[in-house]
Amino acid sequence: MKKQILLRNASVVIANITLFAILYFTSANTAFAQAPVKNIVLVHGAFTDGSGWEGVYKILKKKGFNVSVVGNPNTGLDDDVAATKLVLARQDGPTILVGHSYGGAIISDAGNASKVVGLVYIAAFVPGAGETLLALGQSGPPTPNSGILTPQDGYIWYDKAKYHSGFCADLGKKQAEFMADSQIPVAASVFGVTINQPAWKTKPSWYVVAAEDQTIPPDGQRFMAKRASSTVTEIKGSHVVFISQPKAVADVIEAAAKNAYR
Repeated sequence: MKKQILLRNASVVIANITLFAILYFTSANTAFAQAPVKNIVLVHGAFTDGSGWEGVYKILKKKGFNVSVVGNPNTGLDDDVAATKLVLARQDGPTILVGHSYGGAIISDAGNASKVVGLVYIAAFVPGAGETLLALGQSGPPTPNSGILTPQDGYIWYDKAKYHSGFCADLGKKQAEFMADSQIPVAASVFGVTINQPAWKTKPSWYVVAAEDQTIPPDGQRFMAKRASSTVTEIKGSHVVFISQPKAVADVIEAAAKNAYR
């Protein structure tokens, strides 16, 4: 009889401990999910580097956000995703992940990290599951003014002669010249790899369509944004609209941070 009572009491204790653990971790996860989003991680694309985010960075910092800029090497999608995950691991709470151009593919993969609560695409690729960037790019209308060159030694560069008109027409000539001369090429392999589980399928997303883009056609951007059920903002600007109009882009990122849980 005493043995039965002891067993029954032990079962009650175990049940209470289990219930407490469930409630504790559920509460902790809920608190994390509902915490204000103060962390922003910015990911650049091909043919540029992290310095292009300076204008957006300064605006968001003034608004009280913790902003980090990823210096992805552009040596391959896995490498670039790994570089982004290193920065995400340093964030102290829920985070909005932002990607420009090829950076859209990077955040579609790295965005599966638990800290990421929202994605923002800036004139970016939004690949579907098993879809290559090459196939995605060829599905849209042609871009005759684009200066993307054929691969050389495994890397792709942007034609310096077309850099200003095709990549950043709304920037000054001198700035465009410097960017062309300091561009970071991208590994040709990134256009042939795929993502198995795009983060946009499970997380809210926002998309900035660059309405005067000569590199990724605006209609192609609209298609990708619609497919991802993104909240769309159109801005009259070139492929580097985040450089030419940092306030307008920062406003979209701020809106994502405020509405990621709605």
